[in-house]
Amino acid sequence: MKIALIAMSGIRCCDTELLRLGLTLPGFVERSKTIASLPSLGLLTLAGMTPERHQVQYVEVPDMNHLDALPKDADLAAISTYSAQVDEAYEAAKRYRKINIPTVIGGPHVTALPDEALQYCDAVVVGEGEAVWHEVLQDAENGNTSGVYGRVDNGWSLADAPMPTFELLDMANYNRLTVQTSRGCPHRCEFCASSTVLTEHYKQKPAEKVLAEINRIMQLWENPFIELADDNTFVNKAYWKDLLPHLKGKRLRWFAETDLSVAEDDELLKLMHQTGCHQVLIGLESPTAIGLEGLEMHSNWKYKHRTRYRDAIKNIQSHGITVNGCFVIGLDGHTTDIFDQVYEFVRTTELYDVQVTIMTAFPGTPLYSRLENEGRLLEPKNWKTCTLFDLNYQPTHMTTEELTTGFRKLVQRLYSDELTHERRHNFRKYLRTQ
Repeated sequence: MKIALIAMSGIRCCDTELLRLGLTLPGFVERSKTIASLPSLGLLTLAGMTPERHQVQYVEVPDMNHLDALPKDADLAAISTYSAQVDEAYEAAKRYRKINIPTVIGGPHVTALPDEALQYCDAVVVGEGEAVWHEVLQDAENGNTSGVYGRVDNGWSLADAPMPTFELLDMANYNRLTVQTSRGCPHRCEFCASSTVLTEHYKQKPAEKVLAEINRIMQLWENPFIELADDNTFVNKAYWKDLLPHLKGKRLRWFAETDLSVAEDDELLKLMHQTGCHQVLIGLESPTAIGLEGLEMHSNWKYKHRTRYRDAIKNIQSHGITVNGCFVIGLDGHTTDIFDQVYEFVRTTELYDVQVTIMTAFPGTPLYSRLENEGRLLEPKNWKTCTLFDLNYQPTHMTTEELTTGFRKLVQRLYSDELTHERRHNFRKYLRTQ
């Protein structure tokens, strides 16, 4: 069979004023371009476990204007998507249906809403695609791809993870590639729509598989920059203290998402810096106690650690590793004071980078269910607003206008040339002490 693996890629935003601002704000554009250019590791992984008798083509669709370029000679089209792009994915499936090419769609959105997806495609993969990919292919060969494949609690182990087929990529199109070392996160924040939607358990990939993937990338790409595609990379610190020494001398640069606890382990931070860790992204969410209470489903971890934020940022950056602090604006309890509070926190802590998003209710998350029950969803079926930059719910202590206007102004202040230069300049002080 000829199999088209189609990634609905890129970043979406409905707020035209925010889009206009984003074109001129260097810090905002920099991270947005990085995220938008990341390949679909999920599809590359499925390609890695596809039998050699099949021909596989990898295609990225950054927006609706590129749907006409979809391959039309496939025997099966497998589409990966998130909520913001799902309408475009459905349109792609409808076009394939017209020319009698079966389609299967996977990802967190259709995992939450498989019946919706089946209105547009032939089959839906729920949960982790690896667990059912061979079954999907077998049915496609037999001409009966249909219905729902898989479940969230499927028992899939990352010990069985295949090598992603990085060879399908044109390396000239990317500034970094992704490697996944784990899935899930023990904190399970109410709003999280990442791999926690696809799996109920935290999973760690064997170190030898991670090292093999890194080595494969290095064979294909000179001086690679690797982004670890994990929700929370350093949950198992002993695992990383065993793995990182194998990366010494490889001249890697890499990026990871983690929680604040990494700041408490100087031995680990030293190893990270020695092996090329360029930056860690940490979900701080709120600079004050307001909004943090009850944020996680299993604990109040961030609320309990909020007083350590400043010291943690300082310690991580003192090891020569930049911190990208992430804040979610519009958490329950946030007032219009939050805009000044985030700005002052970023400025006084000397964060190297900052990422701000609007709290977003994604289908399949506990937050979506709660806001739906409370009658606070503004347009429950308008998936185009599930972008992290558009408002799709009624805040508790602000009007919708106050939140959207305040967010735009905060973005302007945080990503101005002046503050961006100041934050980058301040980090050089840490480097001079190395």
